[in-house]
Amino acid sequence: MKRRIVLAVGLLAAIPLRVRAQEVQDITPLINAITHGAHLDEGGIEIDLPEIAENGHSVPLTVKVPSPMHDADYVSAIHVIAERNPRPAVATFHLGPWSGRAEVATRIRLAGTQKVTVVAALSGERFRIARREILVASAACLDEGSL
Repeated sequence: MKRRIVLAVGLLAAIPLRVRAQEVQDITPLINAITHGAHLDEGGIEIDLPEIAENGHSVPLTVKVPSPMHDADYVSAIHVIAERNPRPAVATFHLGPWSGRAEVATRIRLAGTQKVTVVAALSGERFRIARREILVASAACLDEGSL
């Protein structure tokens, strides 16, 4: 019996770990591509994201950007970025004065505990940025290249 246990432990030790935590990526180039290097105002975006997600496969997210949403002043896009996802650009929502309000709700996949960044593009080449930290107990979005 001891021989079987030793063999089983030896076989398990020889199997490489298939799941690796995704590293935090520098999302600055992605943000610069969105803003074309324009100044970002901090805040002015409401991010409704749970503080803790038991499972990263389907995390609820609501983003609101206070705006009159008329022809002269409106939100043209909302970009959601997750710094630990293999593809950090999670979602882009295109809006305009016809939208009525600058509010979006969706579910996103997250590859572990990280900061979720939201960039709002406003008319007149103005931009706002906000971030929320989320603790993810069971990660999703694992990079297949690391398997």
